[in-house]
Amino acid sequence: MEDKKLPKRYSAASKKVNRETTYTSAKALELACETATAKFDESIDVAVKLGVDPTQSDQQVRGAVALPNGLGKNVRVIVFAKGPKEEEAKAAGADFVGADDLVEKINGGWLEFDKAIATPDMMAVVSKVAKVLGPRGLMPNPKVGTVTMNVGATVTSEKKGKLAFRVEKAGIVHASIGRKSMGPEKLRENFETLIAALMKAKPASSKGIYMQTITVSSTMGPGVKVDVSSASAKAE
Repeated sequence: MEDKKLPKRYSAASKKVNRETTYTSAKALELACETATAKFDESIDVAVKLGVDPTQSDQQVRGAVALPNGLGKNVRVIVFAKGPKEEEAKAAGADFVGADDLVEKINGGWLEFDKAIATPDMMAVVSKVAKVLGPRGLMPNPKVGTVTMNVGATVTSEKKGKLAFRVEKAGIVHASIGRKSMGPEKLRENFETLIAALMKAKPASSKGIYMQTITVSSTMGPGVKVDVSSASAKAE
């Protein structure tokens, strides 16, 4: 019965969006929230098509940015650390801190976390679960700040809602910037922070138009096109 209702709901939501129109980021996010009609608190997602060739090592686009309003959800963080850094992680609110015991839990099938952080000296230990964490995008990485001695501040940042992004093979960056319940204004602030981070991460070797298309949508809603020139201008 629910399957029959879903197309009708999507169809009704789609009528509110003109597929031929590009909207300001503020209006696009209003529409994304308005068309999020599912019974759960839908995620608001962004898809950005970049003018890069991800197959070239010098055109990779990746990084992490702390969103001003968080992600609208509880972020579960684990930390690979020992000694004083273990205590620092716990004090900052890490959900689980350990070393070989953490490796054993993960190899046993436990994956109840969203982010993993490690001190540099623990990477040999972390490598034992690289095949598990890597494909899931959970492997600590110095490029996105999750391999660090600054454990406390990093845990705090990740718990608040630090967003990691990476361009995919098709040249698209997909990212969630929060939940419908946060409202269009907070989502707009998060959106602008992400776009600014992507602009800053532009590879020097990228030629032509860098930011080509931007679309926002809710989990179950239609895509809403954002005017790229105005969005990128605000980010500069």
